[in-house]
Amino acid sequence: MKILFYDTKSYDRESFDNVLDQYSDIKIKYLEADLGPITAPLASGYDAVCAFVSSDVGEETIQALHEAGVKLILMRCAGFNNVDLDSAKKYKIKVLRVPGYSPEAVAEHAMALALGVNRRLHKAYVKVRENDFSLQGLQGVNFHGKTAGIVGTGRIGAAMARICHGFGMKVIAYDVYENQDLKQFVTYTSLDDLLKKSDLVSLHCPLTDETRHMIDHDTIAKMKDGVILVNTSRGALVKTDDLIEGIRARKFFGVGLDVYEEEATNVFENRSNDILQHSTTARLLSFPNVMITSHQGFFTKEALTAIAEITLDNARTFQQGSRSANEVTA
Repeated sequence: MKILFYDTKSYDRESFDNVLDQYSDIKIKYLEADLGPITAPLASGYDAVCAFVSSDVGEETIQALHEAGVKLILMRCAGFNNVDLDSAKKYKIKVLRVPGYSPEAVAEHAMALALGVNRRLHKAYVKVRENDFSLQGLQGVNFHGKTAGIVGTGRIGAAMARICHGFGMKVIAYDVYENQDLKQFVTYTSLDDLLKKSDLVSLHCPLTDETRHMIDHDTIAKMKDGVILVNTSRGALVKTDDLIEGIRARKFFGVGLDVYEEEATNVFENRSNDILQHSTTARLLSFPNVMITSHQGFFTKEALTAIAEITLDNARTFQQGSRSANEVTA
C-alpha cells in the first residue's frame, strides 16, 4: 500500500519512521503541504492519503481524491469534523481515524492549563525573566477542596476526572453516556447543575451539531463567578465572542485554551512575523487571565508513537479487507 501524508512536520516523519519497519507492506511519502482541493490531485497513484485535524477534507477535496484513485482517508487524529462523510460515502472512500492514542497526554495538558491560569504561571515566568520578583497579580486559589466539572467522560475526560480527584477535588460530570468506572468518585449531574457548582469546568466533548457553541452567553451566565474554564477538545465548543464578553465582565478567574475557533490558520505554523488583523486570537491574548497553547495537548512522545501505530494498523486492516472499529461513517 502506498500512502501520501499531508501537512507533515519533522516530528510526524520521525514518529512514523520509527515504527515503519513493522509495516513492510506499507510505503509512505511525506508532504509539507496540507490536504485541500488544490493539493488532492497529488495523490494520483496512491492508495490512501493521511490527513490531520486542520486539513480541508471537504466535498471538493474528496471528489479530487476520488478522481485520483484514492480509496482510503487516514486521519491521524481523533477528530473528524473536518471530513465530509457524506461525500466520502458517495465516492466509496473509507475514513479511518485514531479515536484514542494517549488520553492522559491531553488530560495532563488540560490540568497544566488549569494550573497555569490559576497560578498565573505565564505572567510569573515573564516577570522573573525581567528581574521583577513582586507577587502582585499572581494570587491563585487552592484546587484542593474545590469542585471540578468534567463535560464529557470518554477516555480523555475520564483521565481528567482522575487527575482532579488526585488533587483532592470534588468531581462532578455531565455526559449523555455515563462512565460506570468513574462512579466511585464522580457524581453525574445535568449540564446546568455542573455549570452552577463547578470552580473548574473542563471540556472533553466531540464537536457535533448538539455541542457546537455549548458554551455561549447563556451557559456562561450560569457559571460561578470566578470560574476557571479549560478547553482542550474542539474550538467551536465555545462561542468566542461570548467568551470574550464574559472575560470582560470578569466572570472568569482564568481561561485556558488549547483550541479555539480561529485556530485553523495558526495550528502548528510560525506566524511570528505576521500582523494578525481583526484577530480573535489577539483579542484573547490581550487578557492577563487567558493562556492559549497551539493545539499541543496530544504532543507527547508516547502519544505520537500511538498515533503512528494505530494509523498504520488502520491502513493494514483496510488492505486486508477487514472491518475496523476505527472507521467513521456518515
